[in-house]
Amino acid sequence: MGGSVSCCISPGESPKIRRREVELEECPITTTEDVSEDTGTYLQHISDRELPDELAQEANPSDHPRASTLFLNKSQTDVREKRKSNYMNHVSPGLLTKKYSSCSTIFIDDSTVSQPNLKSTIKCVALAIYYHIKNRDSDRSLDIFDEKKHPLTREKVPDDYSVVDPEHKLIYRFIRTLFSSAQLTAECAIVTLVYLERLLTYAEMDICPCNWKRIALGAILLASKVWDDQAVWNVDYCQILKDITVEDMNEMERHFLELLQFNINVPASVYAKYYFDLRSLADDNNLNFPLEPLSNKRAQKLEAISRLCEDKYKDLSKSAMRRSVSADNLIGTKNSQAVLS
Repeated sequence: MGGSVSCCISPGESPKIRRREVELEECPITTTEDVSEDTGTYLQHISDRELPDELAQEANPSDHPRASTLFLNKSQTDVREKRKSNYMNHVSPGLLTKKYSSCSTIFIDDSTVSQPNLKSTIKCVALAIYYHIKNRDSDRSLDIFDEKKHPLTREKVPDDYSVVDPEHKLIYRFIRTLFSSAQLTAECAIVTLVYLERLLTYAEMDICPCNWKRIALGAILLASKVWDDQAVWNVDYCQILKDITVEDMNEMERHFLELLQFNINVPASVYAKYYFDLRSLADDNNLNFPLEPLSNKRAQKLEAISRLCEDKYKDLSKSAMRRSVSADNLIGTKNSQAVLS
């Protein structure tokens, strides 16, 4: 019974083949690549649905180390115009305030990628936010970040709050107050800028005069919890900003995380890129990091750190040699004799 063939179908023909021919007649095929051999329907390859690496890097500079940062691109327009204006008007650069090393004195700054200078880093982050606001493409925003709908103080918000761009000093004082009151580190300031640009990219919004304070506050809040071991609680920020409520802080933090798609990872390469781009921004705007002469104590400390790094590198190279052998060392290798039975 199970092996018998129905009388309606010829023994040499398979029911699956007949059904397959009917489907092909109803849905004519133009190319062989559009049809799967099993289902007969078009299945888009996963590589066609994903963005190419170059487009992904341009769209998400806070995720890819080779993509250029948004704030540096926005600042280049003003830098070029300033240089062109100085050249056309024959404006002299003035007195050289930057210190240079000589044969007798070596000037170094205390800012490194692992331990940035706090004051200089906050100034650079505030300048980056300033260029974001000044050279924004449009005024796309969300209600959760609107300062008039969610005010930070009880004072009346001016009517032109969404039109007048804030100055660099105002942005710097706002960020410095939060960092000094919460005792945050300079590394947290760099991560804050990474989260800020990631929010602008993921949410497809702009930082404007009406939302820059709440966006900066949300980025600082999230960066302090991710980066610092002893995170500052939301209620602590309510003590710094007296008129904001804990419920408002919690709601803003939840929206911030959802807009980031809960992507709070900051690779070391991305962190280093933002640090050096901030230094380039400082050089373009004459915000030089403080330089101090190299003292004997500092020289001995640097020498000790270098010696530790050299010893660590030697240990790593020795362990690598144990795991693998180079092809150049195979000349003196003794081959074992095979036993043939």
